[in-house]
Amino acid sequence: MLTVHTNHGGSWFKPGELIEGRASWHLDHEVDAIEIRLFWYTSGKGSQNVGIVRVLRDDAPDPSGHRDFSIRVPEGPYSFSGKLISLSWAIELVALPSGETERLDLRIGPQPVEVEIA
Repeated sequence: MLTVHTNHGGSWFKPGELIEGRASWHLDHEVDAIEIRLFWYTSGKGSQNVGIVRVLRDDAPDPSGHRDFSIRVPEGPYSFSGKLISLSWAIELVALPSGETERLDLRIGPQPVEVEIA
């Protein structure tokens, strides 16, 4: 089981702000590494793009454990939704090499609502 959450339980962050939280894992097998990734991705028409902003990695962790994290939000791009394309942010906890994941969806921007583009 993998879990990831922010310390205040929120999912909206302003550019330049710190995302602080905890990632926890309880696995029934050995893992080579645990990664916490902050990334953005696009969805909609056309090809999907992904931008990994930051990776925190623990090599050879115990099968059960946790890690507190602190990641500074970049200045952009902002989260947005449009008719043709959307850009979303997330923090993902990944167990390697199995690829098991848990994701926490985020909104990044100056306001607590996602920008809608007509």
